[in-house]
Amino acid sequence: MSLQCGIVGLPNVGKSTLFNALSSAKAQAANFPFCTIDPNIGVVTVPDARLKTLESLVNPQKVIPTTIEFVDIAGLVKGASKGEGLGNQFLGNIRSVDAIIHVVRCFEDDNIIHVDGSVNPVRDKEIIDTELQLKDLDSVDKKIDKLKKMSKGGDKEVLRGIDVLGVYKAHLESGQSARTAPVLEEDKRFIEDIQLLTAKPVIYCCNVEEASVNNGNKWVEEIRQAVAGENAEVVIVSAAIEADIAVLETEEERTMFLEELGLKESGLNRLIRAAYHLLDLQTYFTAGVKEVRAWTIHKGFKAPQAAGVIHSDFERGFIRAEVMAYDDFVNLKTEAACRAAGKLRSEGKEYIVNDGDIMHFLFNV
Repeated sequence: MSLQCGIVGLPNVGKSTLFNALSSAKAQAANFPFCTIDPNIGVVTVPDARLKTLESLVNPQKVIPTTIEFVDIAGLVKGASKGEGLGNQFLGNIRSVDAIIHVVRCFEDDNIIHVDGSVNPVRDKEIIDTELQLKDLDSVDKKIDKLKKMSKGGDKEVLRGIDVLGVYKAHLESGQSARTAPVLEEDKRFIEDIQLLTAKPVIYCCNVEEASVNNGNKWVEEIRQAVAGENAEVVIVSAAIEADIAVLETEEERTMFLEELGLKESGLNRLIRAAYHLLDLQTYFTAGVKEVRAWTIHKGFKAPQAAGVIHSDFERGFIRAEVMAYDDFVNLKTEAACRAAGKLRSEGKEYIVNDGDIMHFLFNV
């Protein structure tokens, strides 16, 4: 499965600088609004130390990590929901992503103009929230009108849909996002086709100056308090530091640079971990002489669903999976040793995949 996160925020909060640092794609970064007109997509490998360990044990021809896509979307301004700035294009681009990384400016710099004249990340967050909520409200109203035309026959599913969408409508009109609407999980089916923007999971990426990258600052705390009820992730990143890391050639150089700053990992790694946590994702591996490869799945996937991430034929013709736990394989060194020790298991269609499982699938189509 391909994971895609959209990077959004007001102009000049550091979106494109961060995007450039996170990916090999190069969006134009400049000190004026709308310097990124078309969405830019950067594909980033997901860091996982377990791949290196598996490589040393299996000695495959190639190693393929799983990836995450970052989409840099044009800056948003007040009135975007009504087409101001690049509003409609911006909002359309958000609909396709799995999660939103909302970059908020949490640093002072007189050389970088703030579109609203002062640093206030909670206000900035609310501007974007309002524009997304207004766009969602328009989508909900249109679907309610459509269902009302269909309701004359008294279809219970249609009537239920109208009731549920009424809850979303009231929630959005009160200035709250769809992701916190008080609806049953099963009733969320009524908004699947309209892809509400504020229903998407969100990571608030607090872009700070170097001195605040370890512990944050007053603006980070303000954001944390403001989003406490949203079930959102808050990650502290310095786009300037990430830009410095991006130009370093070797892993050793990057490690030394981070250690000098008192950091254990880069902002990119923190963002990826936050995205996996927010979206309930995990990794399993396939390991053989031809390749060692990581695969991303949702927690709770059963073996056939996990197989389907490789190819739909694997899921359709699933027979069984041979499974080794990562720790068992590392301790025993080989598949043969795992088999001899009873650590290679044969699992059927109801097996729920664990993070780090090493799997071989048997199928027939």
